Order: sequence, then C-alpha cells, then structure tokens
Amino acid sequence: MKIFKTILLLALAAAFFAGASRARAQQSFYGQFRTHNASMTDVQPTWMGPLIQSDSRLGQGIKVSVSNANAPGAQIVSYGNNKGFSTIAARRFQFDFNPPSYFRNHSATQKDGFGNAATQVKYRIASGNAEHGNFAVTAILYRNFTPGSNQNAMLTGAYFPKLAVGKAFGRFNMQTVVNGVLPTGKTALQGRAVEWNLTAQVHASGHVWFDVENNAAFILGGPCDGKKQNFVTPAAFYMLRRKEWQPTHPALVFATGMQIATSSFHMYNQNLVTEMRILF
Repeated sequence: MKIFKTILLLALAAAFFAGASRARAQQSFYGQFRTHNASMTDVQPTWMGPLIQSDSRLGQGIKVSVSNANAPGAQIVSYGNNKGFSTIAARRFQFDFNPPSYFRNHSATQKDGFGNAATQVKYRIASGNAEHGNFAVTAILYRNFTPGSNQNAMLTGAYFPKLAVGKAFGRFNMQTVVNGVLPTGKTALQGRAVEWNLTAQVHASGHVWFDVENNAAFILGGPCDGKKQNFVTPAAFYMLRRKEWQPTHPALVFATGMQIATSSFHMYNQNLVTEMRILF
C-alpha cells in the first residue's frame, strides 16, 4: 500500500501548489482548489465525460459508481466500478487514484472479494475551448495492481496506455479512445488486447446530456485469442448545480447507462452502471 499512498500524496501536493500559485492570498484552501479547476475552462471543451471510456479532457472530482452485470453462472455486482478520486496538477496533468472495488458474485463457484487498485496519469497534449477549436487530445497511462485478495479482476497487474481525442460541434460532440491492455505477467492465461471506444454525445438541455458509446475489444493471445467483444452503451447524465452557477462552483452529476453486448462472444452482458460524480 506504500506506493498508493505515495502517488496520492504527490498528486494532492501538486494540485495544491499549482492552485495556490494562481489564487489570491485571502482564499481558503477549498477556494484555491476550485479556482484552479475552473481555470481549465479557458483551454478545453465543456462536454460531459463518458460513462465507460476515458475523457480526453482533464477533470477534478470524485466518482462513486456501481455496476451490475450478467456473466456465465454469476451476477457480478461491483461496488466502486474502478472509479475514485481525480485531481489536476498545473494545467497539463491529471492524477487519479482508484481504490479496489468490492465484487459480489452471487455465484456458487466464485468467491466475493476485492479487485485491483489503480492509478492513472493524464497529459493534455493539445486542446481548445469553444472559441479555439473546441477539441482535446490527451495521452493517458492507466496502471492497475495485482489484487490483494480474491481474484475478481485480472490475474496480475496491467498497463493501459491510451490516446484520447474529442471534438465538439455546438451541442454535439464525438470522442474516441484507443488503448492497449498489457498484463505484467501470466499472459498465456490472460492474453493482451487492443480496445477502441467511440462516443457520440448531445447536450440536450442546460442540465441534461445523452450519449451512445461503442466499446470494442480485440483479444490477442491467451485462451480467447482472436476473439472480439463489442458493447453498445446508451447513457444519460443529469447535472445538479446552483441557479447562478459559475465554473468555480462545485456540481453534482448523476449518470446511468447499460452495456449491451452486440458480439456473439462476450464475457458479460447487460451491465447496468450507475454513477454519482462530485465535480469541484
């Protein structure tokens, strides 16, 4: 657990000092934190982060999520759903820490237990707000670690290098992410994968967004070598915020969607995801 604590402390320290350098001396710590996050509206779009795929923007907040999926011989509920805490450092980096999710399998053969903790670093390569192209390009490195108890996730840790791109056209935007799945060991049992996600999203009203995601995975090696699984995920988002909201103010987002398998091969199906986001 030392590595988790070290990464989290470094991320918090970076965010604090970056925010403090931009804030007035009389501001509280919380005021400095919010001002730092709000400054990102000058350099990137304002769309809603997708439910499944990674967001190509930088963001700051807490995500509380639960997923409920059908799998062969089990009904798998994930409390946490690999989500956690995100903070921005300076104007180009985001650091995340996702604590281990707890899995309830509802199965006679599979044990309940914790999955993998994870960390993530995002680097904003280029972006612009609505007056400067309304786009974002970001490099991401996601790293999960070997489970500490029951094997309810991957058998080992893994690296997920990603490239995320998005472009908005008024109320409509398209976002896409390409990434690899590279386990740190036992590749003969797990294989590797290339994943491609594509999202089409519309800002329907002041508080509501709708989108449809396509989540595809191409498996290389291991017992599922050569197979592909694909999901279509319709999702909806509702943002709760004060009437005279400004970028420096916090907001609450409620989201829900369902991953529906569209390929003959799939490891799970009808994965209902519900999520609450506290943005600050």
